[in-house]
Amino acid sequence: MNKTLTVFTPTYNRAYTLHLSYESLKRQTSKDFVWLIIDDGSTDNTKDLINKWITENIVPIRYHYQINKGMHGAHNAAYELIDTELNVCIDSDDYMADDAVEKIVHFWEKYGSDKYAGIVALDATPNGQIIGAKMPDYLTESTLSHLYSKHKAKGDKKLVYRTELINKTPPYPVFPGEKYCPLSYKYILIDQECPLLLMNEILCYVEYLPDGSSMNIINQYKKNPNGFAFFRKVAIEYAPTFKESFRESVHYVSSSLMIGNNKFLRESPKFLTTLLATPFGIFLYLYIKRTNKATVLKSG
Repeated sequence: MNKTLTVFTPTYNRAYTLHLSYESLKRQTSKDFVWLIIDDGSTDNTKDLINKWITENIVPIRYHYQINKGMHGAHNAAYELIDTELNVCIDSDDYMADDAVEKIVHFWEKYGSDKYAGIVALDATPNGQIIGAKMPDYLTESTLSHLYSKHKAKGDKKLVYRTELINKTPPYPVFPGEKYCPLSYKYILIDQECPLLLMNEILCYVEYLPDGSSMNIINQYKKNPNGFAFFRKVAIEYAPTFKESFRESVHYVSSSLMIGNNKFLRESPKFLTTLLATPFGIFLYLYIKRTNKATVLKSG
């Protein structure tokens, strides 16, 4: 019997925390899923651990190993392999609510169609506190960009996408020597096609670990300037408001300076906005180059 949902997990040297996802999938009230693990070049005991779980035969597991390509490279691999109608990413340090699969499948059976890109739902901390806030009760559908810019949503959300639609968008670009391109690249392109259905239910419990990308964003800027410059151009082009376009332009200028691209103004999809943002982009570039901080987020 074909499954409805693929839960996919990119992982790199996270054997020490991957069991949280596995245990949560064992507890699922619906078995209408398959777990796809993209091992992005782990050198710990990840492979042995997963082989043990496959032998247990409690959760249907697909395991794919590749040389380390970074988070976006792992997502590219996942999207090439997924063959179910829906997919959702659960990071290697996160785990699903016990009824998450049941809620996704039932909600999609009731409301889903090719008019929608998928479902946007809630993340929570391990103690059950919603990340950010619940989405507006008056909304039943929205693009992701409008959810934040127009409807003032706050905090990370869990995204369940139609596989057919996500595979119609181009893969994440891979730049030599870089291991990251913001995942929002695909989400922005999908926003141009159709909205997401809103489901104000907790699907995933999230913990921001010290070695995670959220806690090391400035280091990501430094190590992956081509990936960020590429993404910012797309974000500028499709930004729903001038404020968003200006903010993305500031980052675009900064990343362009990092890669030595002196044609950034000419290449910007919004020349005047980027021109206005250039002084701020120069300041951000200088700050990133000089700071020893790893993140702009407050921890604790």
